[in-house]
Amino acid sequence: MPALVLLGAQWGDEGKGKATDLLGGSVDYVVRYQGGNNAGHTVVVGDQKYALHLLPSGILSPGCTPVIGNGVVVDPSVLLSELSGLNERGVDTSKLLLSGNAHIITPYNVTVDKVTERFLGKRKIGTTGRGIGPTYADKINRVGIRVQDLYDESILTQKVEAALDVKNQVLTKLYNRRAIAVEQVVEELLGYADKLAPYVSDTVLVLNQALEEDRVVLFEGGQGTLLDIDHGTYPFVTSSNPTAGGACTGAGVGPTKISRVIGILKAYTTRVGAGPFPTELFDEDGEALRRIGGERGVTTGRDRRCGWFDAVIARYATRVNGLTDFFLTKLDVLTGWEQIPVCVAYEIDGKRVEELPYSQTDFHHAKPVYEMLPGWNEDISKAKTFGDLPKNAQAYVKALQEMSGAPISAIGVGPGRDETIEINSFI
Repeated sequence: MPALVLLGAQWGDEGKGKATDLLGGSVDYVVRYQGGNNAGHTVVVGDQKYALHLLPSGILSPGCTPVIGNGVVVDPSVLLSELSGLNERGVDTSKLLLSGNAHIITPYNVTVDKVTERFLGKRKIGTTGRGIGPTYADKINRVGIRVQDLYDESILTQKVEAALDVKNQVLTKLYNRRAIAVEQVVEELLGYADKLAPYVSDTVLVLNQALEEDRVVLFEGGQGTLLDIDHGTYPFVTSSNPTAGGACTGAGVGPTKISRVIGILKAYTTRVGAGPFPTELFDEDGEALRRIGGERGVTTGRDRRCGWFDAVIARYATRVNGLTDFFLTKLDVLTGWEQIPVCVAYEIDGKRVEELPYSQTDFHHAKPVYEMLPGWNEDISKAKTFGDLPKNAQAYVKALQEMSGAPISAIGVGPGRDETIEINSFI
C-alpha cells in the first residue's frame, strides 16, 4: 500500500511545503488531513514563491490530485480566495477534492476565537484568531456545520440556530458583544454552496479506492508534533492531531495502509505563539537565525521564536509518530557559525533528563544541556550529493540522525525546489 504520511517533527514551520512539493511529482494524491488556514506552507518553484494556507501543497504539481480531508476545518472564503489567487497565476486547481464531511469555519467561530483570546489577556494561548479552535469545539460538541450541510437549507438553518442559541448568550452576557443573527449567517454560508460544489466529494471512498489500485497517496499534516492536541505542549497546542495517527482519522484510511511516515526537521528549532521552548535564544544568535532563515509565519506574519536544534523533541517525534525517515531542512542557514550547539538532554531540578517529560511543569522548567559541534563556512546551496557537503556539515547531519532515532533521507540546502540532497528515495 503506497501511502506516506509527511508531518512536522517540531513545532511546525519546518518546511513541510517544500518536502510535499518535492514528492508531488511522484504521487497521485496529496491530502491535508487536519487543521485549517492556521497552517501555512511556502513553496518556491523556480523564481515563483507560493504561500499556501489551506490547500495541500500538491496543488502545484500538475499530475497530482489535491484533497482536503474530513479532518480539516474549512473557511469557505479563504479557500475560494486561495483558489482564485492560484488560478490568476496560471495554476490549474480544477482537480481539488473537498470532503463533504469537513467542518465549516463559520463567522461566529471567528468572532468567538478573537474575543476569547482577548479576554484571556496574559493567559492567552496565541491562536491565529481564525476560528479554528471554536470550530473543532463545535465538532466535538456536535453542533458543527459540515460542508454537506450547505446543500440542505433546512438542516443548515437548524444547526446554525442550535449553535447560536448558546454562543449569543456568551457573546452578549459575558463579552458584552452584539448577538449574531441566524439569517445573516445562513445567507452567507449558502452563498458559498454553488462555488464549492464542483470540488465536494466522498474523499474517503476516493482515497481508499486509489490505494486499492496501488496509487501513491501522500498525507500532509499542518503544524507539528509538539502542537498536537494530545501529544504536544498542552495547552499551547493546536486543536487537532498533526501526528501520524491523525492521518487515519482525518482522511478515513486504516493504519495498515500507511507504509512510511516522514518527519520534517529544521536544522535548528523554531516556534510561533506562546508555550515552553527550552532552546529558545534571546541573543544575537537567535536574531541571526531569524534573519538568515526568514523566520516569519506564513499565515500569521509573526516573527518565529528561534533556538538551537533539540534532539529530545526529535526523539519524541520519532516515537509518537513511528517515523521511518527524516527530511532535514534549512541546513544552509547554519553556515557561518564556528560552533553549533545541539540540545542532547534537559536539566530539570538538577537532574539530567534525556526524554521529553510528560509533566507540563517539568517541561516548563527544563534547561537545555548542549553538546557543541564544529561549524562550517562553505556555501552549501549548490551541493547535490551528501559528499558535496563540507566534512563538518556531514558530521552535523550524522550526529542529528544518531540523536533523533531515524535515518535522514533528504537534506534541504536552500529554499528552491531543486536545492535538496536526496539520500534515500521516499517512494
